[in-house]
Amino acid sequence: MSIWKFPTFFLVMFTFFSCSFSSIFTITNNCPYTIWPGTLSGAGSPSLATTGFRLDPGLSVKLTSVPGWSGRIWARTGCTFDATGTGKCQTGDCGGRLECDGNGAAPPTSLFEITLGKGTDQDYYDVSMVDGYNLPLLAQPRGVYGGAACNATGCVTDINRGCPKELQVVGGDGYQDEGGVVGCRSACEAFGSDQYCCSGAFANPTTCQPSYYSTIFKRACPRAYSYAFDDGTSTFTCKAYEYDIVFCPSSYRYAQKHFSLPSIQFLISSLVCS
Repeated sequence: MSIWKFPTFFLVMFTFFSCSFSSIFTITNNCPYTIWPGTLSGAGSPSLATTGFRLDPGLSVKLTSVPGWSGRIWARTGCTFDATGTGKCQTGDCGGRLECDGNGAAPPTSLFEITLGKGTDQDYYDVSMVDGYNLPLLAQPRGVYGGAACNATGCVTDINRGCPKELQVVGGDGYQDEGGVVGCRSACEAFGSDQYCCSGAFANPTTCQPSYYSTIFKRACPRAYSYAFDDGTSTFTCKAYEYDIVFCPSSYRYAQKHFSLPSIQFLISSLVCS
């Protein structure tokens, strides 16, 4: 019996009893291979029930949060961990541990970012490619307070297939051929210049403008952040009971067709709050 089955079981049981009054993140692996989601809470926010776990193809896990929670959720790929949870991942690694425990994702990584509103305050959320890209990702609010329409956002395009050579992260693993592209770095990470990193003299929206490289990301994923000051078309607001976070969403036959609609329905798992 795999030791990785137990954390997911207890996680599901915990969220089942708390989902009636908490905001929920439903994380789904629609990729044809295993991923290892990670979570990082912002300053002043408590950790979620887990900060890192294994998620096999076709499975979903629900994580509960609290009003005002802020943080990031991402997926790691190409991971190996021993019985103590020590190991490494090809992309998204967080300190070489199964549980990230306060460590962020090593770039390049596709990120879901959110700050939940308290009371009647709106949630602010986005999908960011500022730290590069490793997997397609779609975020969809569900159970919206007051019935108002809220937007899906994300990046359903496989940027790795068209990543410029100078940004490619190449490596062999269990789901790609040896030497395949497993991630696409940001120009900031690849070259380290102030212009690409929006730092130094470029640390404001006037001087830091879209670059050739950020435009590649933006054309592929119009609703995702492509560089630090890409706010106008990349930040969304809502007030929702639940957020579906789906990795490799394009495998859903209608995900892209209905991407612009406020009510994408996903055939994910039977882990539904009653």
